Amino acid sequence: MNFGDFYSGNAFDAYEFFGAHIEGDGVWFRVYAPNAERVYVTGDFSGWSKMQMEHGFDMGVYTLYVPQAKAGMLYKYVVEDKNGYLCEHCDPYGFAMEKRPAFASIVTDLKGYSFGDGEWMERRGGCEKNYNRPMNIYEMHLASWRNEKAVKEREEGEEMYFPTYAEIAKELIPYLKENHFNYIECMPLSEHPADCSWGYQNTGFFAPTSRYGSPDDLKAFIDFCHKNDIGVILDFVPIHFAVDGYGLAKFDGTALYEYDTDDVGRSEWGTCNFNNAKGEVASFLQSSANYWLKEFHFDGLRMDAISRAIYWMGDSNRGVNDKSVMFVKNMNFGLHERHPGVILIAEDSTDFSKVTAPVEYGGLGFDYKWDMGFMNDTLEYFKVHPSHRPAHHDKLTFSMYYFYNELFLLPFSHDEVVHGKATILQKMWGDYEQKFPQARALYAYFYTHPGKKLGFMGNEFGQLREWDENRQQDWDMLKYPLHDSFHKYCRDLAKLYMNYPALYDGEYDAGRFGWLEANARDFSTFVYERHAQGQHVIVMLNLSDQYWSDFSFGYDRNCVLKELINSDWFCYSGNTSPDDMIVYITNEEKNGKPYKIATDIAPFSARIFLVEEVADVDKEE
Repeated sequence: MNFGDFYSGNAFDAYEFFGAHIEGDGVWFRVYAPNAERVYVTGDFSGWSKMQMEHGFDMGVYTLYVPQAKAGMLYKYVVEDKNGYLCEHCDPYGFAMEKRPAFASIVTDLKGYSFGDGEWMERRGGCEKNYNRPMNIYEMHLASWRNEKAVKEREEGEEMYFPTYAEIAKELIPYLKENHFNYIECMPLSEHPADCSWGYQNTGFFAPTSRYGSPDDLKAFIDFCHKNDIGVILDFVPIHFAVDGYGLAKFDGTALYEYDTDDVGRSEWGTCNFNNAKGEVASFLQSSANYWLKEFHFDGLRMDAISRAIYWMGDSNRGVNDKSVMFVKNMNFGLHERHPGVILIAEDSTDFSKVTAPVEYGGLGFDYKWDMGFMNDTLEYFKVHPSHRPAHHDKLTFSMYYFYNELFLLPFSHDEVVHGKATILQKMWGDYEQKFPQARALYAYFYTHPGKKLGFMGNEFGQLREWDENRQQDWDMLKYPLHDSFHKYCRDLAKLYMNYPALYDGEYDAGRFGWLEANARDFSTFVYERHAQGQHVIVMLNLSDQYWSDFSFGYDRNCVLKELINSDWFCYSGNTSPDDMIVYITNEEKNGKPYKIATDIAPFSARIFLVEEVADVDKEE
């Protein structure tokens, strides 16, 4: 590490110097605490007696070589502030921690695991961020996906069982492949004290949580995913950190990592906001990001709460936080330089421009941005009574007016299925049975709308209960026909998306999408076309509660249509046989009128067609 880079906010390798590093027969301990009076290290190697660290290696750096320290030993720093107050801390750069509520760091050998995913990593380097490839992302909270040992009703002091990475992988990989997901996004895996924070309030920015196993266990999990052609994205939290006294807060007795005023120093979640205008804080965070990508082979980072990095406290009325924006640009630019094939994703609900433009062109440097507008407008539309949907028609067409402003990813994430918001299925208007056909139409829209896809675990089989981090998903719902057939439908839709280039190739090119019918407001019906590589796919959505016979729309050529999927088919608990609905193709060009396609479409349903061109088609034939 170059100290000039560290202090100026340009270091990406600070973890290679700071922390506990095995060297020879002992361990070097190094910590940054510029305003401390003294710093001690204590641990298994000293019988937990304090060993004073040496000051003066460089400004604010304390070091000590401990010959008797070994991998696997526990340790803490004891920081004495200018007033003589002593406080125990975990290592800010520690590579592992003991399971909460204990908080000692663990001496860890970063080179202990040898990856076998060279083929994946080489292929990833040339994927060009998947812009012209399908991405079907399964967002997960690892403990509550499948966990039969989870305690459903916990007694006071009793904790949920956390499965190991190996236990999760054994069931997860076959499930992902069967359901045509090619990426997972793990909710934060850095160490955190409170299970209920889901990992968003961190104390260990370099320490994989001990809940599921060791750092090497996590590496093996990612390695196994890669060997099965599954990419792994990590939810990364660069904006704020937990207030627990053993963490980063007032680390050296002063506001070292945070702002020194509560006006901007405390977040809406009660956490401390990083002051990433400080060079050493910027170096800490971007070194953490680089650490997860380099040492663990994560394929991307989804960065949480980026609006709070753009605007002061996330409020555009308070203005742009220029220093924080510069930090984001510098971090993203440096990560892209070091990891050209890695994907950086912004969770951002603002209309700040150029979030996904390269830094060298004035952008923030993200590869994708969550399309929160699409998510909010779409789900609001499906909550509305069918008779009122004509007045909300524009909610389903508006997304394509701005879609090409950024490189969007469509999220139906964990945030939409908690805190009284209801699950995706429950949001649909109507009673239990009415919700399913609407949800099937919703997912047809989701999978055929331009943009990469992200869905939260359980969405794919119609989870009814809001997500609870203390319980596994309700897999027993699959014994009910409506849920089982919905699961089959989502699986078939995902397969369609993954295998038809028209639905993903060139999707950020405005010429690859076109409305065929966007103004049938009174019918609550929409028709659009996707095309790529000479392949044309037409999507029809009837979101009314009425059956439309011979619903027609114009087309620019003579053709026949092959139906790829219909959400109203019997096999999906619908009311239509695959042979019942006829598509009429009329050729009126010879009469000076354009070609038209007319077909029936059931209420609350979607039909997806492959266009097959022919020389002449006559309706009477």
